[in-house]
Amino acid sequence: MRDLWLCLSLLTMAAPVAAQQGVAPKADAPATTVTNTATAAAPLVDYKLGVADKVRIIVFNEDTLSGEFTVSDSGTLSLPLIGDVKAIGRTPREVIQDIEAKLADGYLRQPRVSMDVLTYRPFYILGEVSKPGEYPYSNGLSALNAVARAEGFTYRANKKKIFIKRFGETMEREYKLDSGVTIYPGDTVRVGERYF
Repeated sequence: MRDLWLCLSLLTMAAPVAAQQGVAPKADAPATTVTNTATAAAPLVDYKLGVADKVRIIVFNEDTLSGEFTVSDSGTLSLPLIGDVKAIGRTPREVIQDIEAKLADGYLRQPRVSMDVLTYRPFYILGEVSKPGEYPYSNGLSALNAVARAEGFTYRANKKKIFIKRFGETMEREYKLDSGVTIYPGDTVRVGERYF
């Protein structure tokens, strides 16, 4: 109860300052903020950006430097003034620190930058599902949800296990197929065939 009261107090104190800056108040708003606007369950922790991720970058009080950007095939974000910033394989927080350092180097005094991940890179599902292919990712996606996106199993599908190759890895791993198996952006999911 005491923690709830403390949290509400912090929100109340942060609201006037946030209103002056034109941003929504946050209980623990540091100078650098990273948020996740994807819907559903808990946000991805230490998410690493990859090709086709779409982000919104806000440079506070600098509308011309803010906007929506997509990680290019070369793994970079192309930003006004500072050019390309490496994004692939890095967390949003690491990219923000890089952007702030480049902006502070002759462009802005004490720049403050935030980043929202708007759209995650897709995941892929193949094997014994009705419609294998590429699908948009949503936060909190389970293996069973991924199968449902592909319109379910075929009659030959092995419904007890599933194979997943995680983004950035070279080998797929076998998992027991249940609602506890989480799919991440860029993963390749394979549903095997059952043997009689």
